[in-house]
Formats: sequence, C-alpha cells, structure tokens
Amino acid sequence: MGDWNPIRLWRSILALPNESRTKTIAVAFLVSIICAAMVTGATVILRPIQAQNRAMEQQARLETLLAEIPGLSEILANSEGSALSTVVVDLRRAEASTEVTPATLETAMADTANWTELSPQEDIAGLGSRADLKQIYLLRGPDDGVKLAILPISGTGYGGPIEAMIAIGDNMTTVSALAIMSHSETPGLGARIDEPAWRQQFVGKPIADETGTPRLSVARGRATTEFEVDAITGATRTNNAITRMLQFWLGPRGYGPTLDAIRRGDF
Repeated sequence: MGDWNPIRLWRSILALPNESRTKTIAVAFLVSIICAAMVTGATVILRPIQAQNRAMEQQARLETLLAEIPGLSEILANSEGSALSTVVVDLRRAEASTEVTPATLETAMADTANWTELSPQEDIAGLGSRADLKQIYLLRGPDDGVKLAILPISGTGYGGPIEAMIAIGDNMTTVSALAIMSHSETPGLGARIDEPAWRQQFVGKPIADETGTPRLSVARGRATTEFEVDAITGATRTNNAITRMLQFWLGPRGYGPTLDAIRRGDF
C-alpha cells in the first residue's frame, strides 16, 4: 500500500525535479486552493463593511435629496409631529409588506419568486425584470398622513445602469426633488443629469395628466409642456433613458398603484 501521510506525500512531491509534470500540477493545485480560500475569506470579512458603506452612501444621498426640497429641512427640524419612516412595499399588491422588513429585504430579493419578468413592451426602462419589493421612505405629518413619498427608481442609460430617487408630494401628484444616485453616462454630456441646476427643473412638475397617465419627461429640446424639462444638449440617449425610467416607475408596472393607495390613505 502507498504512503498516504499528507506531510510525507507533500515532501516526496517537493523532492521531484522542477520540470516534473506531477510537481507542477501539485503546486498549481495547492496555490489555487490557497488563493480560493483567501478570496472567500476576504469576501466574508468585507461583506458587512461593504454593506455598511453602501448604507452610509445611500443615507448621504437621501439627506442630500431631502435638503433640496424647499422648506423640508425646517419642517423636519422644527416639527415634532413629522417623521420620516422606511417601508418595504410589495408592488404586486400596492401595499406595505407584512413579511419583509428593510433588514431582511436583501435576503428576500435573492429569491427569484420576488422578481417579475417584463415583456419587451412593458420594459421601457430596460430593466429585464422588476423587483417586486422596494424600500421607500414616507414623510408623515402630525395627522399621520403621508405628505411625501421618496421612491428609488432605475433604468438603463447610454453608458449603463442609472439609479435615482424621486420625491413625490402635493397629494402624490408633483415632483418635490430628484436625485441621481449612480450612473455611467458620458462626462460633459449625459453625466450632466447629476447637475443640481438640471435636476431642479423637475421640482413642481406634475407626474401625470388628468387620466392618470404618466407624462413626466425630458423634452427633445426646450420644454414645451408642463410635464417636460429641458433636454441635455448632445445627450439624446440619456434624455430618452430618463424619460423611460420615470414613466415606467410612475406607471402601472411601477409605483403607480402604490401612489394611488397612498392618496386613498391606505399607508
């Protein structure tokens, strides 16, 4: 019988000539095992740090968004009756989830049952599939009614994914603020969607017409209707991507039914 003592076996392999194929394969295998273990260990160790950093960045962006809403900072600072709450919404039923919390949302989204495939006709934002559970923020007044809804939205731009947050107020009918969370658009062109002066155009714009159809959009040039903002010159694909993203998420496959439920006082 062969000697299967791992230490003696490894010594015998190391004793082989360097040009030995057996020694080369054995050393390569050992190095790959060590590297895999190191990568796995680093992933496990860094995952909580990465999650914390993402949460901190999200919080910073949220605070920036809130700061851009006229008068809101003063309302939050001076009114004990106003409170910003976090809610996980089930878009399939347009109601707050009773099973998933912000703490368990990431785990829930690993389940493919919590995603809805979109047909090409439905997928105007270029998502492929829509998450059925979304974390939103609601500002409640002293009467516990929702005064403001802050909604994460996303789509595919010219350079890649665009992540944003939009604040809807005035009985869920008009834009209070828009913040771009991340994008990969062309510097000097599409990347201008992150400029405060351009985003400020959305403030006060109605999101839908009298029939409830989402109309908020980026014009092809200068805005000519109450629903439009001026286009970014030379960034046609980015302009179109923002329009499609807004109209998807404010429509029936996005937050449209949820906004209706908020208006009815269901939240």
